[in-house]
Amino acid sequence: MSTQAFTRLGNTVAFVADTSAPTPVQAAGSTLGANQYRVVNKGATMVFLGIGATAADATSAALVVTSASAAPSIPIMGSSTEVITALPNAYFTGITESGSGTVFITPGDGL
Repeated sequence: MSTQAFTRLGNTVAFVADTSAPTPVQAAGSTLGANQYRVVNKGATMVFLGIGATAADATSAALVVTSASAAPSIPIMGSSTEVITALPNAYFTGITESGSGTVFITPGDGL
């Protein structure tokens, strides 16, 4: 992970998170070092991000976290941007408790 500003190393992909996880999208990087991702949740609702080496893995990981259950998903607040680290060329999808929102994923390197 670089301490420099985020540099795009692949095309941005998008999906609409809803109460059922949509078909995962692959954020393919143009280099092997593209294992960081800029995640933009354009919607107003929290998205529980599922990430995996395959589309099936990402779908299995997209679960709503509650006080009564743990899950491998990553919560992304509404109207926010995060940079996360995951495996190169990962698949992404997301689920919400209610409502929907567009999520953009850009592979790259940096903060």
